[in-house]
Amino acid sequence: MILSISIRDFVLIDRLDIEPGAGFTALTGETGAGKSIILDALSLAMGAGADRSFIRAGAGQASVAVEFGPPARHPVWNALQEQGIEASVDEALTLKRVIRASGPARAFVNDQAVSAAFLAEIGETLVEIHGQHAASTLMRPSMHRRLLDQFAGNEKLLGACADAFDALEAAREIRSRLEAEQADAIATREWLAQAVEELERLAPVAGEAEALTLQRVRLMQSERVTESVSEAEAALEAADIDAALSRASRALERICRLPGFDGSSESLPEAARIAAETIERALIEAREASAAVFGLERLIHHDTEALEAAEARLFALRALARKHTTETELLPDLLLRLRCRLDLAEAGEDALIAARKTETAARARWRQAAEKLTAARKAAAKQLEKTIAKELVPLKLGRTTILIGVHALPDGEGSVQGADRVEFEAETNPGAGFGPLRKIASGGELARFSLALKCALAEAGSAQTLIFDEVDQGVGGSVAAAVGERLVRLAGAKQVFAITHSPQVAASAAAQWLVEKDHDQKSGGTRIRGLDDSARQEEIARMLSGAEVTQEARAAAGRLLEDA
Repeated sequence: MILSISIRDFVLIDRLDIEPGAGFTALTGETGAGKSIILDALSLAMGAGADRSFIRAGAGQASVAVEFGPPARHPVWNALQEQGIEASVDEALTLKRVIRASGPARAFVNDQAVSAAFLAEIGETLVEIHGQHAASTLMRPSMHRRLLDQFAGNEKLLGACADAFDALEAAREIRSRLEAEQADAIATREWLAQAVEELERLAPVAGEAEALTLQRVRLMQSERVTESVSEAEAALEAADIDAALSRASRALERICRLPGFDGSSESLPEAARIAAETIERALIEAREASAAVFGLERLIHHDTEALEAAEARLFALRALARKHTTETELLPDLLLRLRCRLDLAEAGEDALIAARKTETAARARWRQAAEKLTAARKAAAKQLEKTIAKELVPLKLGRTTILIGVHALPDGEGSVQGADRVEFEAETNPGAGFGPLRKIASGGELARFSLALKCALAEAGSAQTLIFDEVDQGVGGSVAAAVGERLVRLAGAKQVFAITHSPQVAASAAAQWLVEKDHDQKSGGTRIRGLDDSARQEEIARMLSGAEVTQEARAAAGRLLEDA
């Protein structure tokens, strides 16, 4: 319900902060005092159209904030979650609208900016405004099916129908996809056969291309090693280092063996001996180096044929991948997909026939669920018509007949909600013919229709706050008392506000607010104040007698309050 209302610089209202309570509250005041302004302000906070004319003269902007306390199971919480708006069921929910003299109007939920459309969407679930020219959801045919289902308690039937329809949609999607795939497969059967044959001949394996790439790298490295070893062997063979060092060593040995050699220097024999020994060591190391080089050949395992085979396989995989515009790693998956398409084309319509049978069975289950829902709706419609008829008589609408039509939708237009279109129609006089509620009644009658419907559908709808605008227009006496009685009845489960000129309706309220001109303001502003018992009696007396309040009017007002 509404916990508080805060209005700033809205039309004639400078500043207004009120905290309504539960139950039925009546708003009264002289014509022109500004009662409709309160309703306009609330409508604005609920997402109604914004107009700069709402801004009070001399102000830069107007704002209206309404604080709610929805129960934990209220649908508004799901709507907020879907929009990513932070809100907690343990805290109040505030809807706010700001109209600026320059710049666009803005909408907020808990100080988070939202669109006006979203504000209207959630506002509709929180407050129902029933007036002479706009009777909320009760007058909108698009809402009539939901209202009838809520009256009938069709939650389980709706759930079964929704599940069946979802299954039908899934089966329909599978059948449609198979039809498209089969048509495509048949159109490309020859190409598919060639492609599958080529892929099967190559028989790609998952991860094969990566393994071949590594193998090719290793084999190419062994080839380079072989080339290097061969080059080293060739260089050693061409130089014939062993023969050269051997000749040098023998020549130096001859020097050392010459008899009686004294030379020109005593150190020559020693130098020759050292040179001979050095050459001998070099000869040994050269032979070891040559043996090491030639020994490398035994360690090399180069397989030219394996390299050629790996390269051929890898190049074939890459070529086929390019042909099908895919990656080599995806060739096995491609083969599987193409084989399935070919099987679909060659296997005939077996899979498609099975899918069509599944869809037919799903449609039959949905239709059965929809027919049960239709039967429940038609039965509830008769009961609701009788309930509404009982409500119309005390409201001086006894000549009016309400017809709740449950009409079959055209084939193909069914949904999770079943296969029906529901609309409330009315005949205001016998023989006049039935027509839509919103078109057949005057403003006052429409407001009373709305009250009668709402009383009959007291538990329907998520809105915890109901606002009735001059639902008592043009009636008095027993009819006005009947209006008040029904508003009190609704207030047992809802928060109810009524803008009224009827003393009987005002007296039946649990609380009463007086909307009046603020004569302390030069601009002629509007203010609102709650009335205590004494002030209520005086205000109701004014409503009974007019400008001059008489003792008789006060006494009559007292009796009305006592009776209420």
